[in-house]
Amino acid sequence: MDSTTSNGSRPIGVFDSGIGGLTVAAELRRLLPQETIYYIGDTARVPYGGKSQATIERYSVEISELLLAEEAKMIIVACNTASALAIPKLHATLPVPVTGVIAPGAKAAVASTVNGHIGVIGTRGTVRSGAYERAIHALAPEMRVTSQACPMLVPAIEEGWLENDITDSIIARYLGPLVGSGIDTLVLGCTHYPLLKPALARFLGPGIRLVDSAENCAHAVRELLIQQQIGAPENAVGTLRVALTDASDGFLPVAEEALGLSVGNIRLAAVQR
Repeated sequence: MDSTTSNGSRPIGVFDSGIGGLTVAAELRRLLPQETIYYIGDTARVPYGGKSQATIERYSVEISELLLAEEAKMIIVACNTASALAIPKLHATLPVPVTGVIAPGAKAAVASTVNGHIGVIGTRGTVRSGAYERAIHALAPEMRVTSQACPMLVPAIEEGWLENDITDSIIARYLGPLVGSGIDTLVLGCTHYPLLKPALARFLGPGIRLVDSAENCAHAVRELLIQQQIGAPENAVGTLRVALTDASDGFLPVAEEALGLSVGNIRLAAVQR
């Protein structure tokens, strides 16, 4: 058996601080149906946003090692905070390719904007890190980037309020100043946010393009599989396996329904608190 065949049969490892990263898993299933996805949500230690970089690095290495124990052929960091703070550590530590959600999102935003003014929405931790600004300016220093933390959006999404007047009001409150500032592109800098794409697009109107970091991460994964020659055969039938580090909350059914995912039996993966 050659290395391509053996690597092709191994799963793609994906992790997030919780369950929001299932938006990335859903895009991977759509784009790469021949690949098996092994997803771990670190629900025992969510959220990552208020924790130190050293702690997030430790958590990310621990979860990645659990994925490597399942013979993951690459690691996808489906968490914006961990992507912002732990990717260099993972590159230096892990023996497999690693990618996150920030670099693909930044690349897509630079390609999308016409007027050079990009908006970014995310959690407080992601916005505070400045990771999207750095990634965008590394590609195009002349770009103007305006960021807005949206801490109430994730709780609304986890309540299942995807089409709801309250959520529409929250969106208007957070995004109104961004629209007024003249952005023509908006990066969804949290893996929960793609679940609100219809509501966001309705508020923003046709003049502002949405950049879905989950969708663009999936495209980056496809490119990496080709570059590394570790993709599954086109005729393979991939599956999605999910493990959580603590019992799931009510958001899992919301994510399954909204994303069209069939999660099935969920394993528990033990971690140190």
